[in-house]
Amino acid sequence: MPIDPSTLTLALFEPDIPQNAGTMLRSCACLGVDAAIVEPAGFPTSDRHFRRSGMDYLDHVTIARHASFTAFEEWRRREPGCRLVLLSTKATTPYLGFDYRAGDILMVGRESAGLPDAVFAAADAAVTIPMRPGMRSLNVAVAAAMVLGEALRQISSRR
Repeated sequence: MPIDPSTLTLALFEPDIPQNAGTMLRSCACLGVDAAIVEPAGFPTSDRHFRRSGMDYLDHVTIARHASFTAFEEWRRREPGCRLVLLSTKATTPYLGFDYRAGDILMVGRESAGLPDAVFAAADAAVTIPMRPGMRSLNVAVAAAMVLGEALRQISSRR
C-alpha cells in the first residue's frame, strides 16, 4: 500500500555530518516522507559526501528549509495538527510505546550535540530507542529509520 507523503515529516536539526543527512533524506524519498532541515547545517548541501549519500534520491523528496529553529517553529504553528516528536537518548518514552499520528514531525538532533534544551521545551513529546547498558547511541540515520518505520507502521495500520 503506498504511503501518503503528507503523513510524516523527518526534521534534521542543524545536521553536521553530510553522509548521515544524505542517508536520512534518501530514506525519506524511499518511504514517501517529507523532510525539513533546520539550519545552520555543518556543511553546504553541495558537499560531495551529502550528494553521494543521497544520490539521485534527493530529487524525489520534498525538503523544507528553515533558517533557524525559530523559523521552523513559525512554520510548524501554521500547520494544524503537527506534533513535534523528538528522537533523543535523553527521552524516557520508548519509541515502540508511543502513539504516532499522521502529521507528526519527527526530529533528530546534531550528531555532535543532540538537541538543545530550547527544542525540548518546544516539543510535544520525545522518544528513545532502548539500548543495552553502557551503549551511548545509535547512528542518527539508523535511529531515524527505526522510528520512521514504526510510525509509518502504526499510521498505515489505522487506515
